[in-house]
Amino acid sequence: MRNVKRKIVAAAVAVALAAGMLASNAARAVDRIRWAVPMAFGSNLTAVGDTMPWVAQLLDRMSDGAIKLSVQEPGKLIPPLAVFDNVSTGKVEAGYTWMGYEIGKLPASVLFGAVPFGLEPDEYIAWFYFGGGEKLVRELYAPHNVVPILCGIIGPEAAGWFRFEIKSVDQLKGLKFRAAGLGGKVAQKTGMSVTLLPAGELFQALEKGVLDGTEFSLPTVDEQLGFYKVAKFYHLPGWHQPSTSQFLYIHKKAWDDLKPATQAMIEAACTAGVTMAIAKAEALQAPVIEKFRSEGVKAVKLPEPVLRAFQKATEEVLAEEAAKDSMFRKVLDSQRTFQKQHQVWKDLGYLPRDWR
Repeated sequence: MRNVKRKIVAAAVAVALAAGMLASNAARAVDRIRWAVPMAFGSNLTAVGDTMPWVAQLLDRMSDGAIKLSVQEPGKLIPPLAVFDNVSTGKVEAGYTWMGYEIGKLPASVLFGAVPFGLEPDEYIAWFYFGGGEKLVRELYAPHNVVPILCGIIGPEAAGWFRFEIKSVDQLKGLKFRAAGLGGKVAQKTGMSVTLLPAGELFQALEKGVLDGTEFSLPTVDEQLGFYKVAKFYHLPGWHQPSTSQFLYIHKKAWDDLKPATQAMIEAACTAGVTMAIAKAEALQAPVIEKFRSEGVKAVKLPEPVLRAFQKATEEVLAEEAAKDSMFRKVLDSQRTFQKQHQVWKDLGYLPRDWR
């Protein structure tokens, strides 16, 4: 019996030692990271700003504390719209943002953030992971020493909050509106007076009449920003951003210095972040729209003539941008080719959208 016990103890010790060695080897395979990660939007914003903190917590657990990303609120470390510049120059190792705020320096970047009348979330991630999108975005950012990792996606943002109801195309002329990216360029094309303001300034701008309207994000996010208190007309659908993508930007040297296991762990966590963001975004919107209505907000679709005007302006803007920038044209062609091919499956495989 004593021999049996000795063998059991010896076996247990061997298993423990083996487990310890595996854990030790795993720990050595993962880098110890202590990065500050500034964000373009607050961590309180549902499915937009809270995805990166969730990813950071996941990485902490996955790496047993080796990878710690300290998420920084907008303006605490750098200005909210300056993530790209600061990661590109290496002033910070990483940052989290909507891809498109750097449209002035990288015109094609906005095609990865959101395209009016473009790819919806499921189509976007299909194109990104299996249609060449990931390769194209790495190619686009490589000269700027930035490694972009898709790390969140949400569904359509609302067309906007307005101080009066939009019933005709004529009302767009001179309308003071906040918009970003290609949606902003399209809005300008229709005659709107467009400005880009960060989230924290929008409520006051609407309240004081500096803006006649603004778009920003999902109903849950817009609720958090309080727009329904100062603008009573909520227009949909999100023609300007059928899907909206967030990226984790990592400085190239910081990325290249990481072990393959660490890189894989970050990429895996961000892929999980994509899933979590779209699931949360889709789950929470309907009750908020009902709340808006109970607060006296009129939530309605834009009239078809207005949507058609935006669609026409979109085609003009995309053609103009593609003519000016070869990379913009390359990415746009890739997206449109994928969208056209995928349409066969979308039309045949799914029930019609108006099916009841």
